[in-house]
Amino acid sequence: LTPFSASEDMRSTWQGKAGRSPLQALYDSDQFEQSSLQAVHQQRREMLSNVCSRYTRKRRLLHQDDLRHLVVDDTHGLLYCYVPKVACTNWKRVMMVLTGQGKYKDPLEIPANEAHIPSNLRTLSDYSVPEINYRLRSYLKFIFVREPFERLVSAYRNKFTLTYNTAFHKHYGTKIIRRHRQDPSDRALERGDDVRFEEFVYYLLDPRTQKEGPFNEHWERVHSLCHPCIIHYDVVGKYETLAEDADYILQLVGADTSVKFPASSKTTRTTDDMTAQFFQNISPFYQRRLFNLYKMDYLLFNYSMPSYLHIR
Repeated sequence: LTPFSASEDMRSTWQGKAGRSPLQALYDSDQFEQSSLQAVHQQRREMLSNVCSRYTRKRRLLHQDDLRHLVVDDTHGLLYCYVPKVACTNWKRVMMVLTGQGKYKDPLEIPANEAHIPSNLRTLSDYSVPEINYRLRSYLKFIFVREPFERLVSAYRNKFTLTYNTAFHKHYGTKIIRRHRQDPSDRALERGDDVRFEEFVYYLLDPRTQKEGPFNEHWERVHSLCHPCIIHYDVVGKYETLAEDADYILQLVGADTSVKFPASSKTTRTTDDMTAQFFQNISPFYQRRLFNLYKMDYLLFNYSMPSYLHIR
């Protein structure tokens, strides 16, 4: 596949309608008096850049396969790298409104399953090499991240504890139980619908799993999905500050004021306390190995090692 260059000169080079970078437009605009918010985003970019320069020895080129998570909005000059379990359903809904030429008005009117139909949104991998390079250089690029273990537990709860996710139970659950449960029942081997969290952890750390190919996107590391040390994101949004970061991005690209990011109403959301409970049965040995597996995401996005881990 043809590689793409994502060189340093792409950092913050997006040009808005007035021909200014988004960051310059911020400083010039009366709309943006939230100087503290600007400072937060500047700090996140600098942290990301510093960690990348410290830990990335050799820069590599992007390939077509690396671009499948980058959703394109040509109307507003926007690239969004979606990360499952970080409000990506709602962001895809918003992107459908932004790119839909008036077909969609309210993100919440779009069914969740429709937001995940690949043909409803274009990704950067759909474009030619010159078109890809132009968009990487010129569009505003953003990503949303989340505390890595909270995201991992959220993925586990969604894919392995809900009865309707039979495809995950069959594909992953049966394999996990076969490999990591002593004396599994015939029912468990056939249905794969009662995977324990500790079995899921053993599966993630099993060398066979990593030899079989990349992780499923729901538990793949963010740095492997979105390549933040190659693609220089203008905005790093966080799940913990989702509402204000989403508003910030929509204002940055001049989205119609009627387009609102959906307010979160979920009471089943995975929290830090809930995540801590899941780790109670994980031994310090496996806690350390799992932390090392997700360590780059902790470093890149400035998350502290969780206090509930017993590996200090």
